[in-house]
Amino acid sequence: MLAPREIDEYLLPTERRVIRVRQHWSVMLNDMTQASIALGILVALQRYLPTSLVIDNLTFYGGVVVVARLTIFVALWWVERIVITDKRVMLARGILTHNIGMMPLGKVTDLTFERTLTGRMMGYGTMIIESAGQIQALNRIDYMPRPEEIYEALTELIFGDKKQTRSHLLAKPRRR
Repeated sequence: MLAPREIDEYLLPTERRVIRVRQHWSVMLNDMTQASIALGILVALQRYLPTSLVIDNLTFYGGVVVVARLTIFVALWWVERIVITDKRVMLARGILTHNIGMMPLGKVTDLTFERTLTGRMMGYGTMIIESAGQIQALNRIDYMPRPEEIYEALTELIFGDKKQTRSHLLAKPRRR
C-alpha cells in the first residue's frame, strides 16, 4: 500500500499522546511563490510569443510540471506529523519512503525555543531539542505551529514533576 501509516500506529499502548500537529503552512510559502512565478512566466510566454504548436505544447506541459511539483510538496507537508507523547517526540514524514524520527524525553537535556519576527507575525516557531553529548535524529523542528503552547507542554513533560501537562489547553485533534 502506498499510503503512509498513521503515526498513532507507532505509539506504544502505555504512551499517552499529548500533542499531534503538522508543520505550519508557511513552510510551503517558498514553493508556492516559485510555482506562482513560474506559472506567471508561462502565461506571459503564451500570451506574448507568436502562436505556434511548439510554444503551446511547451507552456502547457511546463504548467503541468509546475502544478505537479507543487502538489507533491503539499502532499509531503500534509502527511508529515509532529507527535509528542509523555515518553518521546516523534516526526513522521514521507509518502513512498516513510521515515520516523524519534527522541526519548528522558534523554533531553535542553530545550530551546526560537521565534523570528516573521514567525511571530505568522504564528510559528522553532524548537531545538538537545540531548546529552550527541546529535539525535530529531534535534530541530522548524515551523512549529502554536509554539508557546507546545513549548510549555513539552517543558512540563521534560522537566515537570509528574510528567503531565496541561494538554487540555491545546486544541483536540480531529477524529476521522
